[in-house]
Amino acid sequence: MSRTALVKRSGVSKQQLSRLENGLIRLRLDHLKPFANALGYSPEQILLWGRFPGTAGAQPQAESPSPAEQVPELASRPEADQSKLKKRNDGRHVDRIKSEAWVFPASFVREQLHASAKKLLVLEAEGDAMAPTIMSGERVIVDTGDKTATTDGLYAIRDSSDNVIIRRLQLLRAARPPRVKIISDNSKHAVEEAALDEIEIVGKALCCLKLL
Repeated sequence: MSRTALVKRSGVSKQQLSRLENGLIRLRLDHLKPFANALGYSPEQILLWGRFPGTAGAQPQAESPSPAEQVPELASRPEADQSKLKKRNDGRHVDRIKSEAWVFPASFVREQLHASAKKLLVLEAEGDAMAPTIMSGERVIVDTGDKTATTDGLYAIRDSSDNVIIRRLQLLRAARPPRVKIISDNSKHAVEEAALDEIEIVGKALCCLKLL
């Protein structure tokens, strides 16, 4: 069955189906109900295929496993065992990264993020500066291959304490030399302004992982 047909029969949006397929949403039994009805099975049969009565010996069409990409996460907070942290050399800085990396489907990195996995970095947001767009504790995928800020948007930058943070950058193109506004989405935080060459850009934010 095509994806379009499954969306039409199940009533689930293409965006939701894509998030489920790419593992961005943890699959629960209630997620299976609309798909089970469309495919002629019960949610329990799909979840326990081969172990649920009536599915023994029935083999759904196998698909070759999708290749995966590993993306490191920056260790923004002190971890209990510092010896397990790895190092990441970023020019003038050596960042600590967590021992366990995130794993994303290669198709998600290629088709949704349009980036190279080798240039990606996961960053945990801290504080309320970017609320409600990005809440504290949520993860942001950053493309470290894009450090130019030629377009306005969300970027990972280094603050005065050498921490990597997410802020919205707005380029003031009429200024000479070029200047940039550093904006927090939370209106309680003041807008800052600096020369573009004074800002150290770690990379451009591509998407936020909303953990439910």
